[in-house]
Amino acid sequence: MIPVSYAQQRLWLIDQIEGPTALYNLPFALRLRGELDTAALRAATVDVVARHEALRTVFPVDGGVPVQQILPAEEAQPRFLVVDCAPDDYPARRDAASAETFELSRELPIRVTVFTLAPTEHVLLVVLHHIAGDGWSLGPLLRDLATAYRARLASRAPDWEPLPVQYADYALWQRDLLGDERDPESLLARQLDHWRTALAGLPEELELPTDRPRPPTPTGAADSVDLAWDADLHTALLGLARTHRTTLFTVLQAGLAALFTRLGAGTDIPLGTGRPGPPQQPLLHLRGVMD
Repeated sequence: MIPVSYAQQRLWLIDQIEGPTALYNLPFALRLRGELDTAALRAATVDVVARHEALRTVFPVDGGVPVQQILPAEEAQPRFLVVDCAPDDYPARRDAASAETFELSRELPIRVTVFTLAPTEHVLLVVLHHIAGDGWSLGPLLRDLATAYRARLASRAPDWEPLPVQYADYALWQRDLLGDERDPESLLARQLDHWRTALAGLPEELELPTDRPRPPTPTGAADSVDLAWDADLHTALLGLARTHRTTLFTVLQAGLAALFTRLGAGTDIPLGTGRPGPPQQPLLHLRGVMD
């Protein structure tokens, strides 16, 4: 057994506390037109799972803590479904497949569904759990799947070199680098001490005006808001960022925190933000932005 990375440990803990949830499913749907050999695509999916250890890793508990159990390639059979589907039924069935939860202790963190809408029109839906990848993972995943599919169409296995590094190697490196949190001189202990101090007194929720009461329990519901800026405003914001030797993203974060302060949220503003890299849940914390 291999220890999990700290990012995997956080996601596993959330899964234990909240129960299986689709919040950390990463679905990707690709519309395919023309003839599709589903047998070749199924074989290609198996090839990709064999190539990437993270896709054939389950997370059982050993001694009260989660561990990575990498299944042998010959035992790792991802779920691959072919579903005949009327075009009008497709959106609902796609959403249902995307929202189906994973059992992390025993189920591979990837599922593939092919929706057959017509003889020459299909949708390939890949659902990846965040414990095994992130948004950046989808590009290499789909490229490898396309490479393997072309090979299987030619009745051969894909001719690729083994990967020099797997995610388990990163997890082992990270544990070695950070050390044991019980050792006060370890990098991990010092980082934890820094963030305990920086986040001391963090408000559990911001007192912001809302158009309806908060639900008694979190629902996970979310939405996006599209904004459009003219060229002059964009140029001015870039100029402000350069003047203060920072990024446009940081300027916008500061502006959002300042807005929250003006709305009555105080000057201790926690803001969550996504970032690329290994699966994780970072927190950007802005304190005293209006002081």
